[in-house]
Order: sequence, then C-alpha cells, then structure tokens
Amino acid sequence: MRKIVVTSGKGGVGKTTVVAELGRRLAEMGYKVVAVDGDVGLNNLDVVTAIDMRVVYDISDVVMGKCRPFQALVQDSQSSMRILPSSRDSTLLTAQAFGRVIDSLFEFDFVLIDCPAGIEQGFHRAVSCSNEAIVVTTPSISSIRDADKVIGLLSSYNMCDTALVVNRVRADMVAKGEMVGAKDVGALLHLPVIGVIPEDDMITTFQQLGSVPRGALSNKAYDLLASNVAKRSKIFCDIVYKRRWLKRR
Repeated sequence: MRKIVVTSGKGGVGKTTVVAELGRRLAEMGYKVVAVDGDVGLNNLDVVTAIDMRVVYDISDVVMGKCRPFQALVQDSQSSMRILPSSRDSTLLTAQAFGRVIDSLFEFDFVLIDCPAGIEQGFHRAVSCSNEAIVVTTPSISSIRDADKVIGLLSSYNMCDTALVVNRVRADMVAKGEMVGAKDVGALLHLPVIGVIPEDDMITTFQQLGSVPRGALSNKAYDLLASNVAKRSKIFCDIVYKRRWLKRR
C-alpha cells in the first residue's frame, strides 16, 4: 500500500482537484484507489467528486466506532475509486487516530490523502501517516514561496519520495515571460516535477458536476502524472510548452 499525501503551502492551488483526477486515472489503470479527505472542517473532496449527497458516514464516525472503515467509503461518480469523506469536527481526529484509519485501508494499492493547505495541525496529521508526498503549487511567486516552506517541513518526516506538481500553467504567459515555467519552478524548489497541469476552463465549468470531459486540455497532463506516480518515474513532460511550440511552428 502506497500512502501518498497531496499537500500545498497555499490554498486555492487546485490540490483537491489533483487528488480527484489523479485517483481517477490510477483507478482507470486498474489499481485499487481510495482518496481520503484529510481537510477537517473545510472538506470538499466529496463535492469535487460529486458524492456529497451519498455520504452516510465520515472519518469521525470510523474513529468513534460508529461504523467500520469500509462502510464509510463511497464510490466516485466517475470511476472505481473510493472516497473516505472528512468531518466537520476535529475533536477526536488526532494524528494517531487518523493514522490508524489510514493503516486499516491496507487492501488498496494507493491511499491518496487530501491534506489541508498550510502548515497547521491538520498538515502534520495528514503527513505523519504518509510515506510519499506530492506538493502542488502554481507558478505564482506567493505559491512557490509557501510550497518551499512545506517542502522544508516534509524533510523532517520519513518520506521515501517527494515530488512536485505545477498546476494552472498558462502557455501564453510563460511565452511572454509573465509566468515562471514549470521546469524553472522545479529548479527553484529543488524537487522533480512529475506533473505539469495547464490552466483549464473546463475544470471550472464542469467540476460542479463531479467530472471533467475527456476532451479537456488537462486530461493528457493528468494521464502523464498518473503514469509517473504508478511507475515511480520522474519523467518531465510539459505539454503546455509543447502546445505553444507547435502553435509557433
């Protein structure tokens, strides 16, 4: 079982979307995947995956013994991935209790943990039970700076691997020098970039329905990200740059 925490220094960088879309691609590849919403109080993984109306139990119910872990799992609206919803109450959700729930999901190949943004208690709770980390950032200076702080904290945990996903990259702005390119972001943060996700209006338009059309610009990027995660590879492929290069030709 690979326990991967998906984290970010700054909120609003698309971390939850990355968790949902990465999980779906891994499930389509035949892996058993569960996505755990670790963002207590500000949870929205259930909304992004369109399962919010089907939630009966959440992670707090598991901790309190009201149900077994498998009873709280809800199948994603678009794939075989399962989701463990979060709770509005963090009183009983200590790092130890959270870790026990994660360890109980041993039947899955991948456990993707949607970590709260920032570096407060929720961050440490989610990270402490993981053995791999994916840091999500956008090319903005503030997001890169916050990601750097998170990476520094991750170094104090026993992670066997830490990698970077650069989200919401705009080819036109990179071409004009108005946005830092994904490769440069990786160099600044000293981490391998395993995913470069372009800015995609379809995500904003269709996400409220719990799915992104297969014709969306970001789909190829998520396929490449899932391939890197599944194979533990570090192949850098900036499809945003390739699209810009093809257009210029």
